[in-house]
Amino acid sequence: MSQYKINVTKLNLWYKDFQALKDINLSIKSNLITAIIGPSGCGKSTLLRTFNRMNDLIEGVRIKGEVLIDGENILDSKIDLLSLRKKVGMVFQRPNPFALSIFENIAFSLRIQGIKDKKKIETFVEKSLKSVFLWDELKDKLKSSALSLSLEQKQRLCIARTLVTMPEVILMDEPCSSLDPLATLKIEELLQYLKKDYTIVIVTHNMQQASRVSDETGFMLLGELIEFGPTKEIFTNPKDKRTEDYISGRFG
Repeated sequence: MSQYKINVTKLNLWYKDFQALKDINLSIKSNLITAIIGPSGCGKSTLLRTFNRMNDLIEGVRIKGEVLIDGENILDSKIDLLSLRKKVGMVFQRPNPFALSIFENIAFSLRIQGIKDKKKIETFVEKSLKSVFLWDELKDKLKSSALSLSLEQKQRLCIARTLVTMPEVILMDEPCSSLDPLATLKIEELLQYLKKDYTIVIVTHNMQQASRVSDETGFMLLGELIEFGPTKEIFTNPKDKRTEDYISGRFG
């Protein structure tokens, strides 16, 4: 089994006439946390959304190149997008729980998959809440609205909702940007716990977060992947001056 979960080769992406990604070559290892950093508008989120074809929802998008997940090119027109998005889950910038109970936020995803057995659903809900350390906090409040939770609890609930479909890859687009430092720390601790079972790719503007939480880091600028490697090397001994300038705060 390859140590690489995702392999990207000569990936180019255009929004109509604007080229957002330029000849991206990248290999992401299994069961690690990979951070993508860079200034606003550099293509970080666009690259992230390529891994579960979310860019397909944007009018005028054109893509060339290859993105292999477990050796299968997910850009192939024959790919089943529902299966892909089950395998590659996504957590967004702001917590987006449904206006339903805590229980139904997770059960909803199971019912979409055709699971109707009440006991099975209850088991899955409990397991997913335990996996994000919410069960003890919420087990007596499962009928309460998810909208009543704190921001940090909402984000953990959204992660639990992603996990309940049993993905192999979790994409996270600025998952802590709306959280305070203490809540951010809790999410970061959760990611360290989850990486033993999942491959995690996180986009972040927060360089301190990238240096704390990730195993490998890629620096993007103007649609190009400038440098990629072990996080410690990227932050302490970058090979490209543009990376060094960004890390040191000279621009971006």
